[in-house]
Amino acid sequence: MNGIRIERQGRLAVLRLDKARGNAIDAPLVEALVAGAEELAEDDSVGGVLIASAHPKLFCPGLDLVSLSRCDRDAMDRFMARFAAAVWALYGLPRPVVAAVGGAAVAGGCILALTADHRVLKRGAPIGLNEVKVGVPLPWSVTLLLRATVHAPALSRIALLGRNFTDEEALEVGLADEVVDGEGFEAKALARLEEFADKDPVALVATKAWLREGVLAEMKAKEAERRPVFLDRWFSEATQSRIRATVEALSKKA
Repeated sequence: MNGIRIERQGRLAVLRLDKARGNAIDAPLVEALVAGAEELAEDDSVGGVLIASAHPKLFCPGLDLVSLSRCDRDAMDRFMARFAAAVWALYGLPRPVVAAVGGAAVAGGCILALTADHRVLKRGAPIGLNEVKVGVPLPWSVTLLLRATVHAPALSRIALLGRNFTDEEALEVGLADEVVDGEGFEAKALARLEEFADKDPVALVATKAWLREGVLAEMKAKEAERRPVFLDRWFSEATQSRIRATVEALSKKA
């Protein structure tokens, strides 16, 4: 699958982001995430899923602005619809899921981490949602995902100020469930996943589904209705100017 690979470690599976440009999210990666989540959901031998990155300093930096800057409105509408489908597939995955956030998880990267049941953050790695700084609202499904996941008093700091958080501050706002040092990082995340996988699988999956079914239903009910607001801001001159400047800066680094 383009941009990810699924690795097996006994009863556990690692859904590993492994794409050029540091796992920046483009259309092929979104389709791979949907397909990967569906494959893992259908495999009864999988006792738990770890979302991790092949890049040692990056989990995921968000959307691939280089490729998405070439989209017209119809293409961007299709992309955001499929991105929502990836969020739904990961959030509703009927297995325990741990995100091993071993590097920067910004914007779309933070969103992927928020779909997990538990987030292990490497000390020093930033995590946050910067969409308002770019000039777009959080997508509808992401807004509900955030509201269902983090601590309510922190919503304004995360969603409206667009800040990144590290270490204990990430724990305080609910973007991370634990912070661990870099040495043996992924092994520690797998050990946490093992703890989830040790529980009765039928009881765990049923409880997870009941916890999340209301949020998923609300996501799906209004995603298409709310998406035009995101698209209007994405294609506004101010936002397009910021995107062009970012793409130009990335091109100079390439």
